[in-house]
Amino acid sequence: MTVRLVGIDVDGTLVGSSGKVDPRVWEMAAAASARGIRLALCSGRPAFGVAMEYARTLDPLGWHAFQNGASILDLASGQSRSVPLPSRWVSTLIEQARASGQVLELYNDRELAAESTSVWAREHAALLGVQFAPRAFESLAVPVVRAQWLLSPQRAREMTATPHPGLEVAQSTSPLMPGVQFVGLTDQSASKATAMRVIAGQYGVALEDVMYVGDSGNDLSALRVVGHPIAMGNADAAVLAAAARTVATADQGGVAEALAMALGL
Repeated sequence: MTVRLVGIDVDGTLVGSSGKVDPRVWEMAAAASARGIRLALCSGRPAFGVAMEYARTLDPLGWHAFQNGASILDLASGQSRSVPLPSRWVSTLIEQARASGQVLELYNDRELAAESTSVWAREHAALLGVQFAPRAFESLAVPVVRAQWLLSPQRAREMTATPHPGLEVAQSTSPLMPGVQFVGLTDQSASKATAMRVIAGQYGVALEDVMYVGDSGNDLSALRVVGHPIAMGNADAAVLAAAARTVATADQGGVAEALAMALGL
């Protein structure tokens, strides 16, 4: 196995039900970096709060992907490869949220706006590591790069079954918010697969030498384009089927096992 770049998801992969990263993961990440293997966070989370802390720990001077690939940032230079959400969809989603009362979040590269004051909205702000502060959607500086619904499983199934022309629709979960389904909406050109292609290109790494570790539906596109697709032991059935290998669960430090594979240990 030749691995020169590893893409790592956050919820259900880097982080399990404890909300913490297993110390063994950071130990193996340091060992991989010392051997010249680049490490890239590739998360549905935004590029602020806890996710940015994780990215800086993995590689403080490297490329990382956030917002399911809508934000691709170089921490060394601040360069962004963000992909805006079509403005017509932003207006439509705002109307739907206000009519339905469902929790909708809108994101740019550095901030989020949510009008809901529900328990889910409060819990998600805490999970992201940001202050809970409801605000009007229109107050968010453009460009908006991602929208995200927080839904029940039934509503999530209905939402993902509804056509969204021009958009990429990705469903995910977090062990820290059981019972909540996250449905992320980005421009159709943005995905975790696109993000890993961009990052690999920046490093001059062939996709066949890229490992990706994930657990949820929003990881599938990346798993399908890399040479070494790895599923967590707690992964969804579709992710398990798409992976070449399966490691331990997030709670058992499975990412450390995947990094050991990358190191040939």
